Amino acid sequence: MRFEAFCFGSIRIDGVTYQYDVVIDHGQVRKRKKKPSRKFREAFGHTPLSGEEDIPWKCHRLVIGTGTGALPVMEEVKREAQRRQVKLVILPTEEAIAKLKEHPDRTNAILHVTC
Repeated sequence: MRFEAFCFGSIRIDGVTYQYDVVIDHGQVRKRKKKPSRKFREAFGHTPLSGEEDIPWKCHRLVIGTGTGALPVMEEVKREAQRRQVKLVILPTEEAIAKLKEHPDRTNAILHVTC
């Protein structure tokens, strides 16, 4: 998996540009469906990552890119990672991309790109 470019509002992976948040699950890229988390938006001032989303848990490490730091990660997600024994790495997206390059084979990710 090649991360070719990242800037506010878009990310380019393997020659494809995505202008929305992405989920990387065993090398497959898909759009993050954040609708289940929208009901928590008012409490956080931003749509957070909640346990109600389709999180790619089948991995050893889950990297969450928070954009510039704006994406809140709910405590229930952190607890679920601990329960599943998945190492959770939460970083601004630019740093998260660098982490993904270290051990991509056992790592899934959720990358926030829009703020």
